[in-house]
Amino acid sequence: MRKIIIAVDGYSSCGKSTIAKALAAHTGYTYVDTGAMYRAYALAGMRGEAVQSLRFNEQNHICLNGEDVEGLIRTLEVGNRASQISTRKEVRDFLVAEQREMGKEKGIVMDGRDIGTVVFPQAEFKLFLTATPEVRAFRRYRELRQKGDTSMTMEQVMADVNDRDYRDTHRAESPLRQAEDAFLLDNSYMSLDEQYELLFKMVDIVRGDDC
Repeated sequence: MRKIIIAVDGYSSCGKSTIAKALAAHTGYTYVDTGAMYRAYALAGMRGEAVQSLRFNEQNHICLNGEDVEGLIRTLEVGNRASQISTRKEVRDFLVAEQREMGKEKGIVMDGRDIGTVVFPQAEFKLFLTATPEVRAFRRYRELRQKGDTSMTMEQVMADVNDRDYRDTHRAESPLRQAEDAFLLDNSYMSLDEQYELLFKMVDIVRGDDC
């Protein structure tokens, strides 16, 4: 089977990372979470720290200037800051260059907001995930509760989802949009197993294994 690039884009709290990781495991490809890169860049700004390097370690944790910051970037505060700085051209130019370098040998699954439209418009398989705002807000609220974070109400999470959607789709630099040749999947009422069954088959066909 040939090596390809798999681009996974979509709205926040659609399960992009979960789907991308599963596709990477299924194909044996490298998984790259570009959202973690933006979050780490945002964390650096919040610290007043210059970004010298952003790399993933053997545990696939994002490292900022050599420090594993995976446990520090998964908060709503950092996520909101990442959404804000992602509108800046200099930030996107820097990170897109890093991402393209990671995928130059193909055999990669990358998720984000502009992978299929900007980073790898030539990707052989493009997936765009969506779900209703209500479903996505509930997923995010449930995730926060599971982590023990009770700082936000469901109404606040819903407002945050709507605000992030607006920023992502209206920014001047690389706004969130579905690539014309991307497969659109609304997973509002699909189980993970249903999504895996469908997507694994599609990816295998693209890679040349249609048995």
